[in-house]
Amino acid sequence: MAQVPNTPTHTGAKRRSQRVLMQVGIRIRGKDAQGKDFEEFTQTLAINAHGALVLLTARLISGAAVHMRHNKTEEEQECHVAFLGPVRGGKAEIGLEFTAPRPTFWRVAFPPEDWTPKSPEARTFSSPRTVK
Repeated sequence: MAQVPNTPTHTGAKRRSQRVLMQVGIRIRGKDAQGKDFEEFTQTLAINAHGALVLLTARLISGAAVHMRHNKTEEEQECHVAFLGPVRGGKAEIGLEFTAPRPTFWRVAFPPEDWTPKSPEARTFSSPRTVK
């Protein structure tokens, strides 16, 4: 029986901003891998101040320019394809990066980079103490 080494498969640089797993309705439009115009309504898998991870049926190429529109605010930003991931259920995981950081695009407050559930600030909820 072969043993799998206990080392990470990806040892990339530290993230520039905190990733938040959140579904936000968006529209992506641009040109697909064949150069044809496409427009697709989808949801994010994860967001951060620099872009989002999405699932798309459209096939794109790395570096391709696309436009992402937030369905609720109707704000639109130009992005480029920064990551091409696996295809599942006919949709590919695509990492989209804004041309410039846009932390306000998502209308959420990102936690600080050093926040973890083990941080002293992340205490579990406790009932208020009664003073005797």
